[in-house]
Amino acid sequence: MPAKIQKLNIDTDAAYDPLRNQYNSSYLLAQLIDQPPADAFRILGVCDFDLFIPILTFVFGEAQLEGIGAIVSVHRLREEFYGAQPDRHILMERLLKEATHELGHTFHLLHCYNPGCVMNSSTYVEDIDDKGVQFCH
Repeated sequence: MPAKIQKLNIDTDAAYDPLRNQYNSSYLLAQLIDQPPADAFRILGVCDFDLFIPILTFVFGEAQLEGIGAIVSVHRLREEFYGAQPDRHILMERLLKEATHELGHTFHLLHCYNPGCVMNSSTYVEDIDDKGVQFCH
């Protein structure tokens, strides 16, 4: 499908939690989808913030189940976050998996128990590395 890349003005201050030093992904996602372009089929926000939702320590991303929008962060996908040397290939592979996963939710796909499926839940970055980029049957 054709894609457009746009830089949006989002009020990140409203999403920032100084006690956690993280950004609430739900707030960012709400702003991302607030006024979608008329021709938008899906919207994927990509950021470099450390994201959270109140019930979890962190998230790699968030999406509307059967909605238009999703957001992913590269913050915890980077090797240097874990004290390793930067690796663009690993970063891009992880980002592709997480973007596919979150966009899958917008098509009403739930978490899958097949460990190789891209819709398998990822609690840790190693979970992302272990799964594939494809959907299972």
